[in-house]
Amino acid sequence: MKVAVVGATGLVGSKMLEVLAERKFPVETLIPVASEKSIGKMVSFQGKEYPVVSYQEATAQKPDLALFSAGGATSLSLAPLFADAGIRVIDNSSAWRMEPHIKLVVPEVNGHVLTKDDFIIANPNCSTIQMVMVLKPLHLKYRITRVVVSTYQSVSGTGVKAVQQLLDERAGINGPKAYPHQIDLNALPHIDVFMENGYTKEEMKMIWETKKIMEDNTIAVTATAVRIPVMGGHSESVNIEFAHDFDLASVRDLLSNFPGLTLKDDPVHFDYPMPIFAANRDEVFVGRLRRDESQPNTLHCWIVSDNLRKGAATNAVQIAEYLMQKGWIV
Repeated sequence: MKVAVVGATGLVGSKMLEVLAERKFPVETLIPVASEKSIGKMVSFQGKEYPVVSYQEATAQKPDLALFSAGGATSLSLAPLFADAGIRVIDNSSAWRMEPHIKLVVPEVNGHVLTKDDFIIANPNCSTIQMVMVLKPLHLKYRITRVVVSTYQSVSGTGVKAVQQLLDERAGINGPKAYPHQIDLNALPHIDVFMENGYTKEEMKMIWETKKIMEDNTIAVTATAVRIPVMGGHSESVNIEFAHDFDLASVRDLLSNFPGLTLKDDPVHFDYPMPIFAANRDEVFVGRLRRDESQPNTLHCWIVSDNLRKGAATNAVQIAEYLMQKGWIV
């Protein structure tokens, strides 16, 4: 299979290459695509070197699949060009997620919405992906009415510049800034731009995307998104209100048996999800399960995942695997 990776030199693009190799996705020819300044640079993949090319050259090579991780503006302009050329696009930006005709997919949760006619497919926000993985089995059993989530997101979610800012601050270097404030020894309740309603765009993404992926607009969602000085891995404190009562044993059983979820819920032995444990793993980890004692039918939990893997690259590759299993890409 010919596979183009648009944004191949970035954090997520590099992780996509890593995941493609690890999962033995049948890449016969890799076509790395990046900005003009990167054209001609070499990208290593499975022991071979491939030159970075322009998008024009990439489309001319007629890949079967294009994985996009190059920002919203690039996706808006280039994804239709690839799709019009008969190339299936899986896009990691926010550009297409809330378009009514574009599917927003976490394969374990709503892979069934995909059809052979989908040529642009949206990869959800990293924080949304890990949350809906936990919400799905619980919603099927107890029907979720409301979700309150606070995120604790790592600097790798912003990109290379943010990682470098954290490293610089820890080393006492006054370097380029990705954030308006110091991030080391700090927490910023500010991810993406602020909107007129006082929420940030990141918070609204979680609200909008959750309803779309769960295929239920009646679920009320509110979010607070916070950046913390962790290199990789996003954590979430999630409060889930149900229409029906539950018992914790059944909740543990549901979560333990849902594909892609790992239950870590033994606080007596200090066993609970942490970003340092989730690093370079594809599972979504859930723990600290407990009843909310302030109101009925409400569960509190803690969810952690590697934001560059299941939160981005792995989910995109899993969508590609689903398309391949259906015979829609060969």
